[in-house]
Amino acid sequence: MNGSNRLAGLKARPKDTTVEEVRRVDEVGEARGFLDRTPRKKPGRKPSPRTYQLHPKVFPRVGEAIASEAERLGITQGQLIERMWDFYKTD
Repeated sequence: MNGSNRLAGLKARPKDTTVEEVRRVDEVGEARGFLDRTPRKKPGRKPSPRTYQLHPKVFPRVGEAIASEAERLGITQGQLIERMWDFYKTD
């Protein structure tokens, strides 16, 4: 490097933030293909309607059986327990 600093002459300027100027800049950006990237909704996962948690203590063979059956059906263990409860209540 030759020691010169080509950025030394730059000065910070505040941006014009009037409503008209922001609107004009947005219009120019959209005309050139830049789209608004502000989030449209709350980011993250949607809250689950299943809010009640159970923490049952079962024998290992029962826990393994529930886990494998839920996996076989492609559902969660909680959904399997809900199905078992519905079946129990219909008797």
